[in-house]
Amino acid sequence: MECMLMHKNIEVAELTIAEAAPAITDIGAVHNPAHIPLGVQSLKGGVDIRELNDWLRGRSIPASRTGIWDLYTRLGRTTTEHLILECYGLSLSDHYWIRPLDSGLVWADINFFQNDFSKDVGEMLFGREPADRNHINLVSPDNTSEGRLRKKWIIADGKRLLVKGGGEPWKQEPYNEVIASAVMQRLGIAHVPYCLMFESAEPYSLCENFLSADTELVSAWKVFHSRIMDDGDSDFSHLLRCCELLGMPDVRPGIDKMLTLDYIISNEDRHYNNFGFVRNAETLEWKGLAPIFDCGTSLWHNTVEIGEQRKCQPFKTSHGDQIKLVSDLSWFDYGALDGIKEECAGILARSDIIDKERRDKIANAVAARCGQIEQIRRRE
Repeated sequence: MECMLMHKNIEVAELTIAEAAPAITDIGAVHNPAHIPLGVQSLKGGVDIRELNDWLRGRSIPASRTGIWDLYTRLGRTTTEHLILECYGLSLSDHYWIRPLDSGLVWADINFFQNDFSKDVGEMLFGREPADRNHINLVSPDNTSEGRLRKKWIIADGKRLLVKGGGEPWKQEPYNEVIASAVMQRLGIAHVPYCLMFESAEPYSLCENFLSADTELVSAWKVFHSRIMDDGDSDFSHLLRCCELLGMPDVRPGIDKMLTLDYIISNEDRHYNNFGFVRNAETLEWKGLAPIFDCGTSLWHNTVEIGEQRKCQPFKTSHGDQIKLVSDLSWFDYGALDGIKEECAGILARSDIIDKERRDKIANAVAARCGQIEQIRRRE
């Protein structure tokens, strides 16, 4: 298939794609090098076809996703990569898409930020039948959503909302998202607010897309790989240097707050694709660090060892070491966290799986870790 890699209305590069895989087999003329996806540039200049293929495959639903076998069964497939082309590579995270040559398609008519989309893929991922089994509509942002937990996009009152479930044994992740939101709200940390919802008695977190038809997310992974690491650089210093070289506004205060939050909630999953930076898709102007999102894999979600040290990401493997990277805690208002223990317990009390002993241990651990941050602040 001959097509054009597009960035909204901007023609970026001509591509030849083998549809069965899908895989990019050839890169033709590059029309706008500045709009090539960050991190896929060749060391010799131009576009690295292997990196661009990794970028394309990275847009597909991961094989680890809960509910993936329901989707495979209904579609008669054993991979989700082909779904990328079904929705022209469109997502609700960025503004890249794939336009078949001579198709006449334009961004305004097909993007998911401004147009309706099918619920069929999301319903199948949730183990449900599509509205019409004989005419399954695969044009959906669910085709290009990341993560292992069951999730789907919906539209309500014109807003694009992400519904995300929890994992066994306590299905705790949706409650964790709400607790993290509560902590950040109290501390004035820029974040994506989450609330709880229930479908057939199953708990889910619900949040509104923080991006728009003008802004997009660039993952920290792509920023990290936009430059070659200098000898002697740590991962942390390299990321900060990449941000500086890209001309971003000062991101260090926001990262300090993110690492502080992750200490408080014992977040295990702040990998480089779990935070990022916002930019204008047309002008490429950087807006800065994205509001903090996706905090569900935290609060000892899958263990009975509440309060114990858990491994963390992305810069260190322990929160004790990672919190040392925070340069300034003068913003930390311990008084604003008064009552957080009770609030955490109240949120967890909405679960019919998490018993009182477990929720009290979690709430006490959160309060204790808030106190530990205050002790660190006072030592500064």
